[in-house]
Amino acid sequence: MAGKHVTVDVSELKEFVNKMNAAARGDLKHELMLFLEGLGDEMLRVVQDEIIRKQVVDTRLLLNSFERGSSDGVYEKNEGNLTIEVGTNVTYASYVNDGHWMNPKGVKTRFVPGYWDGDHFIYVKGAKTGMLLKQKWIEGSHYWDSAIRIMEQMIPGLAEAKIQQWLQKYFS
Repeated sequence: MAGKHVTVDVSELKEFVNKMNAAARGDLKHELMLFLEGLGDEMLRVVQDEIIRKQVVDTRLLLNSFERGSSDGVYEKNEGNLTIEVGTNVTYASYVNDGHWMNPKGVKTRFVPGYWDGDHFIYVKGAKTGMLLKQKWIEGSHYWDSAIRIMEQMIPGLAEAKIQQWLQKYFS
């Protein structure tokens, strides 16, 4: 057995390592961040769709708070650890999603000044007419929870397609 040599062709391995290095230099990380931004945009769209579908908005403040750049919205990205945060700063958003008591607990009734115009109540500060609210639980619309479920169903397919695209781009 002495004197026999085995030759191994590692050219494909070297090529693979070179492609990995090119991807690691930032191209792939940048594309991953763009993909995550796209997911954030998609989440904003899905939340808006759910707010409309569940008919939970009248003033459009809540709906518009789920837009990139909205003063009432939360849309952050952090490229250091690839984080996307989607949300809203509208104070009543959680009440609409989760449900709430019409009056604070312990308060049996509350007078709200204003008047009725068809099916809509118009609040008028200091008005002598109005409505008397009784303590009552208002069920939430769960628009946020619904949007999360939709995204959980979408993300695996979107991620698989994007990974295939990256594999073809960097390793074919």
